[in-house]
Amino acid sequence: MQTRTIEWRDGTVKTIDQTKLPHDLEILEMRNYNDVAEAINTMKIRGAPLLGAAAAFALALAAHHSKLENREKLINELEKAAKTLRQTRPTAVNLFWAIDRILEKAKGFHGNADKLKAFVIEEAQKIADEDAEANRSIGTYGAELIHGGDVILTHCNAGALATVEYGTALGIVRAAWEQGKKIRVIATETRPKLQGARLTTYELKRDGIPVTLITDNMVGYVMYKRLINQVIVGADRIVQDAVINKIGTFTIAVLAKEHSVPFLVAAPRSTFDLTHTSTDVVIEERKPEEITHVGSERIAAKGVDVLNPAFDITPLELVTAIICESGILYKEAFSSFRTKVS
Repeated sequence: MQTRTIEWRDGTVKTIDQTKLPHDLEILEMRNYNDVAEAINTMKIRGAPLLGAAAAFALALAAHHSKLENREKLINELEKAAKTLRQTRPTAVNLFWAIDRILEKAKGFHGNADKLKAFVIEEAQKIADEDAEANRSIGTYGAELIHGGDVILTHCNAGALATVEYGTALGIVRAAWEQGKKIRVIATETRPKLQGARLTTYELKRDGIPVTLITDNMVGYVMYKRLINQVIVGADRIVQDAVINKIGTFTIAVLAKEHSVPFLVAAPRSTFDLTHTSTDVVIEERKPEEITHVGSERIAAKGVDVLNPAFDITPLELVTAIICESGILYKEAFSSFRTKVS
């Protein structure tokens, strides 16, 4: 049984095919970096921290299976693989962070090609291990903000499936539950790919944590009725002035402010991109069929124009706190985002 969402197994990368959940738990076996790129493109692999680990393991596959014995040529091959991976999904920064980290360290590594191959694999495993450890820390810090009896609203999937293991937003929920706090979760369905309905409810039901599923347009109603105590979401990129996350997050943040509901963001430091502002970020536009169809069934009139951004931008003034592996960052800490790089 797969104990992590993604694992390195002697020249093969194994991960859960997230497009098959919740009905089937299927393990993908990827043997080259193109396999990983295809899995990212088709969202078999998704979730910002997981994309970072997947990109790292993709470079490890490129190194492991390379026949090259020349160090410089091997680095060129890694750069070729990196170019392919960079062209998959443009918004989540963890993917680019992991690629840049491995390439930078590979170029600074002094050793022959065989030693460099081993080094790249080791570095990729470090990235995965660090993500797992970071998520545990996020859970521990975030659980301090959770009280017994709380009802927590979450959007999309920021659980174990979006990370190497444990989760960010759901990691906090999970940690609070493990501490014996009797809490409940309200999960949005998260149109159009339904990550909340398919993945978040799957994780929580599996772990025995009470969860209620709502449609995305019910968020205002549950806040107006005072049915939740706080919102906890993940992030795909945190820049100097905003949190970039799954489409619909901004709407929830506005509603949370209107109803005086704390709005918390959980993310590892690899999601921080403090050299940029929200105007620099490329928001991924996905295929119209995700909106015009449910599964293979068309629900919209043929020929209708479609706008399908995968992410939106939540200004930091709407965020109560950001929880990362180094602690809880409140509003007074956000001003430092513009003056220093994480």
